[in-house]
This record gives sequence, structure tokens and C-alpha cells, in this order.
Amino acid sequence: MATPHWLLMSALFLLPLLAQVSAQGCSVSNSQPSVPENHCPYVVTAINVQPGFTLTIDSSSPDGQFFTIQDSELQLTECVDYEWVGLFFMQKDPVLLLYLRCEDSAAQSYTLEIVVTILNENDNSPVFAQPNLSRDVPENTTVGTAIVAREELSAGDADLDTIYYELTTTVQDTDGYFAIRGVNNPELYLQKALDYDKFNSTTLLLYARDRPVTSPTNTTHTATATITITIQQSDTRAPWFLPCTQLYNDHSVCISSPYSGRVNISEMSTEPLLLEPGPIYAVDPDYTIRDRIVYSIVGGNTDEVFSVGEDTGNLTMNKAVTSPDSFLLQVMATQASNIRKYSVATVEIKVINKSNFPPYFEKEIYNGMVFVGLPQKSFVYQAGDPSTPLVITALDQDFSDKINPNIEYYLKNSTDFIATKDGLILTNVVLESPGTVTIQAVAKDVLSLQEASTIIVVDVILATAVTPSDKIYSAQDMAILGGVLAALLLIALVFLGVLLWKSSKWYGKPLKSLMKKKLSKESYRGYQNEYYQEDEQPDVSTKQTSETSSVQEETPVPEQPALALHYSSAEETESLPKGPVPSTVIFGQEEEEKEEKEEEAGQEKEVKSILKTDRHVADDGYKAVWFKTDVDPEAGERVEVIEDNAADDDDDDDSDQDLQKNEEEEEGSDTDSHNRGLGESFASASSSSPAAEVTVNMSHTDDTEI
Repeated sequence: MATPHWLLMSALFLLPLLAQVSAQGCSVSNSQPSVPENHCPYVVTAINVQPGFTLTIDSSSPDGQFFTIQDSELQLTECVDYEWVGLFFMQKDPVLLLYLRCEDSAAQSYTLEIVVTILNENDNSPVFAQPNLSRDVPENTTVGTAIVAREELSAGDADLDTIYYELTTTVQDTDGYFAIRGVNNPELYLQKALDYDKFNSTTLLLYARDRPVTSPTNTTHTATATITITIQQSDTRAPWFLPCTQLYNDHSVCISSPYSGRVNISEMSTEPLLLEPGPIYAVDPDYTIRDRIVYSIVGGNTDEVFSVGEDTGNLTMNKAVTSPDSFLLQVMATQASNIRKYSVATVEIKVINKSNFPPYFEKEIYNGMVFVGLPQKSFVYQAGDPSTPLVITALDQDFSDKINPNIEYYLKNSTDFIATKDGLILTNVVLESPGTVTIQAVAKDVLSLQEASTIIVVDVILATAVTPSDKIYSAQDMAILGGVLAALLLIALVFLGVLLWKSSKWYGKPLKSLMKKKLSKESYRGYQNEYYQEDEQPDVSTKQTSETSSVQEETPVPEQPALALHYSSAEETESLPKGPVPSTVIFGQEEEEKEEKEEEAGQEKEVKSILKTDRHVADDGYKAVWFKTDVDPEAGERVEVIEDNAADDDDDDDSDQDLQKNEEEEEGSDTDSHNRGLGESFASASSSSPAAEVTVNMSHTDDTEI
């Protein structure tokens, strides 16, 4: 039968009052105490019993077995687990019910009800359903993909606490690739793209806590789950030609060098060609898959001269090469299972003339010496001759002079020395201590790939005090000296150019004008006919010879030919001043002005040749000059005969002396007057003379010669 609700409420309201009523003889300090779980013995409440009364636990109490009365205290003697009580009694907040019986001496009794609430304590750790998990993850898994579901990684807590999760890794350099969705959501997903070459497995630890990490309490319980991740390599990369170089320590990119080889012209090789740096070979970089590689030539194979093995990659010839042109082949390597995964390599085949003889060294052993402490790139000198650098030389009988320009030198077993292309041996480091170094030197024909070797024995000796004349200079010293000398030479050339420019400016005579005069002088001298000079004397009359000789004695004729006068009439000649005038005048600007005027006048007048055989009857301003063989005896004083010695005017060095001599003779004689500072001397006869004799004498060597 169900108890009425109002009756229960009334009983609960009266219980505290009854417990405090001391008139009945028994009382408790708290009739509804709270007890933490799993704490025993534990004092539940204090009791008070008046004399003449007794207080006992009623046997009808549902949970009386958990309590006892000790002196004036009600104690919990058996530990009670909150989770067990709640599970057993199906209660959310489990309690214990206890009845105390108070009886007096008259056998009258009263009942006190005690309700004990069990408090939940954090005494349980979270528990994973699967503390160890393993997953295989493909390398090409998309970022963001879930690896382990939330349900598989969630942890339970008997205390019904909220669980807080944290993920870490135990393998170095694998952090950041995997993560959980949130602090309260343990779903595992891929956060960063995988690379099988960087790592192929890792171990993750998932922590479950019933308190936040930042919680100040020390009663935090933790559970751990271990997750093992194995990376499965995927077919993500194209084939690699070997050898190759990986970039920036990144295993996903590898760059290969071109292949190169040589064939003899008009010769077909039946064996696979030898290539550098090795045979054509490609691999699948996804080495756990190791797909088969297929080779083919896709370009540069003119006339189908070459072929490549489909499975081996060996390059062979189908026919002989008849042209010296090189081949640039393109060889493709593809995966057998996926043709879209391919790579292309370049193979250069040079066509050369056949080499019948390998190179060889002149000596089997070379001996050299070098001083301790010399700077890097210093010469190694011949043993016993510290002024002559050591040079190794390889010869080749395929060449008429035995000098093969395709030979290069290198050293095999020493890094302290290097060999130049010309065979010089240089130091590669600063040698610190004396000793003897034995080096193997190799001469290699870069076209035929044939080699020869020799031995170099270098004595490293201590440097001794040397006089300046014995000082040994290094290649660096020579380079510095050459640079200084080149700079000085450049400065000297610039200074010389400035001087030439200044001199032409000071004298006012450009180089072009000087060259013009020189050329004109040479061109005029070309008119002298030396073949006629041998026959000149026999054809000239005695009278003409005497007259000519007298004229030349009075006024010496310069080496230049007679100059035609630019006067149109005799009146202009007679109008010239008759007083004594200096025979020679040194002038500058006036001379140039005169030359310019004469050039302008020469352009206006008709140019007439001075080398003529016909006579000029009228005086038209020019003086005719005939060859001696054609001189008319009746010409009179109008004709001037040029003697043989007057034609020898090639020596320009004597011109100044002749001019000076002419001036002295002209000053000493009472001859006719001089005109216009040009050194022109005119010899005039008296008015009774039938003809006038005029001799032109050039006193300035720089004037234009006609």
C-alpha cells in the first residue's frame, strides 16, 4: 500500500524537531549527514543520550550494517563506493537509511531516522576501450581525412567526469602530421601531407584526463592510448635517371646530368656505347613499388643511326655516321604500369676522327720543388731550378707535331696540388711543413677519352734567405706586375695623344694639312724623269750652260723645282719695292692666309702644266719649264735650265742648311729687291736689256711645292 504523500512530508518536517527534543532522552546533532565515498571509519554525527535512556541501531534499518555507535558518535564502519551504490540501487544520488531506537527505563521507546548521503569523489581514472590501436595510412592520403574515428578513441570515466584529450608523438620529426579534432573530441585526422621518404611510421600517444591540464587540483586521473601509424608508399613520382642530385635535401626531387658519348666517323660500333657519367639507367623512386622501366628514343635520332634497349637502356648503333655533326638524343623512361609516369634525359653523341694512338708522357717521373709557406696557386718549380716552373707534357702520335689540343691534365691522389690545362703544377693550399709528396698525374684526351699517367715527386723544402735577384715570384705577383705595367702604358698613350693635340693647336696646322703637303711634295717629285738626266748635258749649248751656271752661282737653287710666278704682267713685277728687303722671313699666320688665297686663286684660274715642250710667246703670268733636250737656244733669259744636281731633292734633312746658305749669299750681294716675305729673289736687268731673268728661290720648306 502506498504511503500518502502528505504523510511523508509531515514526517520529514517533524524529524528534526524530534531529534532535538531532549525530553525524550536521545538526540543527534545532524540527522541528514553527508559522507564521502570510500572513506571508513568515518564519524557520521554526534549523539546525545540522557541518563536513564539507551540508544541502539534498530534492526529494521535498511542499511544498519554500515554503522555502529561508538561512545557518543555514530560511525560509518564499512566503506561505501558511490558508483557501486548508485549502480546497485539504481540511484543517481545514492543515500543510506538508518533508524536509531531510544528506550527509557519504563521500556518506552522512540525512533530517530538518519539519512546519510554518499558524496561522489574523483577516485576513478578514465578508461580507453582500446588502449592500443594500429592503422595503415597511404602516402597519398588527402589532408583532413579521418584516420581513427571518435568512437574508437573515446575514454570512459566511472566518476562521470568530462574527459580532456591531448595527442603527442614519440618519433622525432613526425610532429604536426596528425591531430585530433578538439580537446573533447579525440577523432584522429591527417593534418599535413605525408612523404614516405621522410618517415614511414610513427607512434602517437593519446592522453585522456578527467580534469583540464591547467586545473589547480592534484586529483587528476589520466589514461593513455597508443596509436601506431604505418605509412604505405604510393606511386607518386616519375622515374629518375641516375646519377642524380637531390635538391635542398628534399628526397622528392632529383636532377640528373646529361649523358655524353663519342663515336668514330665512318665506323659502326657493335658494342653498347660508353657514356659519361655512366650508362643510361633510370629507377622508380617509389622503391617499395619498383615498377619496371621502359626506354625509348623520342628525339634527335637523325637517320635512325642509334637505338636503345627497351629494358636495358643500352645505346647501340644501327649504321655508321658519315657526317661530323653531333647528335643530341632525347631518351624517355616510362613506368610499365603507368605511361604517364615518365622522364626524359639528353644524350649528346660527338662524332670524332678515330684515334690510333693514346697519349703518352715524355717522362715517367717528374721531379719538382716548392717552398714552405707560399700562398695558394704558387708554382711548383723544377728540381734544382727555382726559376723554371715545372711543366708536365703529354704527346700524341695522332698529330704531326705530337701536340694534341684536346688533352687536359688532372691529379689523382693529392688535394694539396692542382694541374692546369697547360700542364703547370700549382699549390692548392699553403704548405706548412717540409717533406716529399708523390703525385699521380693523368693526361686525358677529352674527345677519345684515352688517358696516360705519370708520377710527380715534389720536395717541399724550407724557404731560405734569398737575394732580391733570386727571389721567386708567384703567378699572383706576375699578374699584379702585368696590371701595373698595362696601366702605365695606357697613361703614357693618353699623355702622348694630348701632346699631339696640343702641338697641332699651338702651331695652328692640323694634321690633315701637314699630310696634304707631304703628299703633294711626293707627287711632284714623281714627275722627274731620271732617264733623261743622263742625256741632258750633250744637248745643251755652251751658251745656255754658261748662262745657267752663272745664274746658279749667283743665286743657289733649292732642291725643289722652279716655282711658277703668279703674276700676270711685267708691270706688277716692276712695281715691287726695289729697296733692300730681307731675303727670308719666318712667318705664321700670314703664311697660312697667303696659302689659302693662292688655293682659291688656283681654283679660279686654269691649271697649266709646268712640264711642257711647247713655247709660251705671250707673258701670261707663268714661267715655262722645258726639259733640257727641248730647250730652244733662242729662248733667251726666259728659260731656266735645271741641272742634274737640282733633281736630287729627296734628302729633306739638308733643306734647312741650303736655305740658310741661300740667305747669306743673297744678303752679301747687291741684287734686285725681294718681295712679300716669301724668300723670292728677282734678278732684273737694266731697261736696255732685251729680256729679264727671274729666278724663284723657295726659302721656307713648309710651303706648298709645285
